[in-house]
Amino acid sequence: MSRNGSRTRPRLLQQRGFTLVEVMVALAVVAIALPALLVALSQHVDATGYMRDKSLAQLVAANKLEELRILSRAGQSLLRGQDSGVSGMAGRDWHWWLDSEPTQVTNFYRVEIDIATSEEGRNQPLYTLVAFLSADMNTEPEAGGAGQ
Repeated sequence: MSRNGSRTRPRLLQQRGFTLVEVMVALAVVAIALPALLVALSQHVDATGYMRDKSLAQLVAANKLEELRILSRAGQSLLRGQDSGVSGMAGRDWHWWLDSEPTQVTNFYRVEIDIATSEEGRNQPLYTLVAFLSADMNTEPEAGGAGQ
């Protein structure tokens, strides 16, 4: 008996733990939070893959522009009109479309290069590079220029 005259429980029964209601509430919180975390993780993985593809597409476009510059210098003329093809990079095929059109400035052309992962991606390219190139292929230095 205790001091006030009531009987006390044995020490083992007085230890506290979680009640069934507390355990059920904790499980409900986990059941709601876990799918949300999995969806967020999935979206993050998808975004990472998209950014990887977009970065590679930018490299393909830059390579195509440099190739156009080199071929234009070698042939002494700038490509006019449209062209398309497939280039390989990072073990994948990349479809590209090139459109060259004159600008209002004499001897300057606007070049647009669209890059997609498939032939169907023409209407919604993954990356578009726009550049302005001179059609004047005169590579001779001017008389009286620097260094003389």
